[in-house]
Amino acid sequence: MTAAAACSLVLGLGFGLPGAYGAWFYARTGEVWTFLGFPTYGGGSFERWGWPTSAALLLGFVAVCVAEVGVGVLLWRDAPAAPWLTLALLPVELVFWIGFALPFGPPLGLARTALVVAALVTGDA
Repeated sequence: MTAAAACSLVLGLGFGLPGAYGAWFYARTGEVWTFLGFPTYGGGSFERWGWPTSAALLLGFVAVCVAEVGVGVLLWRDAPAAPWLTLALLPVELVFWIGFALPFGPPLGLARTALVVAALVTGDA
């Protein structure tokens, strides 16, 4: 569960902190923040689905990232509900990872999920 908690914390902080800055930048300028020449939260599937990037959409993602950090803390503390909260959060995260075309989200999220499921199956959760 410690490794799963680490994945959650990396996901939540790694996407949430830049997401908060990206939301602030978008609200201030009306443009998607670019980092090292790449758009951080724009040009992904959301735009193809007809949902242009907005401060509200970015803040929704930041809220999911805050929940991810909370789940990470619960996993770290070995809270009984943590594995189930992790599994419930995954579909919501996937929508944002795919919607914003974030390449590192799905591999880390699936690794975390595999670790949680393995702990549930072996009775370590």
